[in-house]
Amino acid sequence: MRFADIPGNEELKKALVSMADSGRVSHAMLLYENEGCGALSMALAYTQYLNCSDRKDGDSCGQCQSCRQMSGLVHPDTHFIFPVNSSRKIDVQKPTSESFLGLWRELVKENPYFLESELYSKLGIEGKSGNIAIAEARYILEKLSLSSVENGYKTVIMWLPERMNAETANKLLKAVEEPPEKTVFIFVTHHPDRVLQTIFSRCQSYRVLPLQKHELEKVLAEKFGKAPADSAVQASVSGGSIGAALEAMGDREEYSGFMQIFRHLLSALAEKDLQAVLDAADMMSALDSREKQKAFCIFAGECLRKIFMFQQKMPDLACTDSGEAAFWSGIASRANRTFSRKALALVDRAVMLLDRNVNQKMVFCDLAGQMFLIF
Repeated sequence: MRFADIPGNEELKKALVSMADSGRVSHAMLLYENEGCGALSMALAYTQYLNCSDRKDGDSCGQCQSCRQMSGLVHPDTHFIFPVNSSRKIDVQKPTSESFLGLWRELVKENPYFLESELYSKLGIEGKSGNIAIAEARYILEKLSLSSVENGYKTVIMWLPERMNAETANKLLKAVEEPPEKTVFIFVTHHPDRVLQTIFSRCQSYRVLPLQKHELEKVLAEKFGKAPADSAVQASVSGGSIGAALEAMGDREEYSGFMQIFRHLLSALAEKDLQAVLDAADMMSALDSREKQKAFCIFAGECLRKIFMFQQKMPDLACTDSGEAAFWSGIASRANRTFSRKALALVDRAVMLLDRNVNQKMVFCDLAGQMFLIF
């Protein structure tokens, strides 16, 4: 991965290049992003640049041995840590990131902007929460105790350090604070506020910004071969996230399922039918994993934005297709003017409760009931 392969975030690229060229390399970095905006790609490009033997014009050459190894995600001095759990694909009692490295490499090569739910699906751990356990810390400390194979930088890229428990963080703390010479930790997070403070406070933090609408539209059409019309719609509603846009464009079956549930909920709210509202809550809680339930909440948030846009007489900004416009317009005319704003806060709270493993039926029953009161 070269910096030239990553759209947007030019200022961050310049900062990383300057750091590497000057030799003032931060031993612990935290790249934080909205999910799917390219922080992992940035971490890979920076690691490749650090070890490139023939840097040119502020980028790695892409041709030297180190660059070829990084492109294949097989550089011997680069180690990956990510959330795992017991899997239907890998028969290991106590799995670690190393157990899933082959699947990880496949996913990153296919789409380095993947979402957390897509990782879990790839690893075969749908319906479970991934975590970074103490075994990962032991593995990394053992690797870092060895000499560099290529005589360059040893790099640990940890994807989602917010999934790391306190025992793991404490085990890694000294290595993060005082690492061996030419050792770099790069943490990639979607929720910097959830990263343990002992780790967060020892990192130099960088924000990976979402893409502008025109940048995202161009990337979807030119790099991923999506239809221009579909790219324009998704660029408007995906919050600058390549991963979110690709996920929405690639899984129409999931979109249809989510839409059916949300239509049922809104129709029940409009008819003041509490029993039907509670039936919708049961449909939400019946989704087959917490990650899918959180994905539904994100989908619901986008639907609430559409309702708000129709209420503000700005249907063009709602970015709905012609077949759904009449439905959203009808709901917007019947909903309270404050409904979207208040309901979005309820949806955000539901995501927080799901992250804390609160019972799903309770979460969605409360969500639907509160929405019934404010509609």
